[in-house]
Amino acid sequence: MNTTNKNQPGDPSVEIADELRRFILAEFLPGESAANLRDDTPLRTGGILDSVATLKVVSFVEQRFSIEVEAHEAGVEHFDRIADIAALVRRKRGT
Repeated sequence: MNTTNKNQPGDPSVEIADELRRFILAEFLPGESAANLRDDTPLRTGGILDSVATLKVVSFVEQRFSIEVEAHEAGVEHFDRIADIAALVRRKRGT
């Protein structure tokens, strides 16, 4: 069971969050433990992602999850925490 989420394994929420976590760790926090990047860790307001890094995350999300993120959706409201990004993906995909 994934200890960074309260959802059950196999849950689409967990799978989306885990993919986002792997990407963010590989691209922006190499060597950091996955346990230190929780679903509620502030990414933008916590200084992990700057504006350029956020664009990379938006691009990853669009390509990996086959959705289109509108400009107004790329703000702190939807891209500050893994949980926020996963919720946006689920909403856009209708899951």
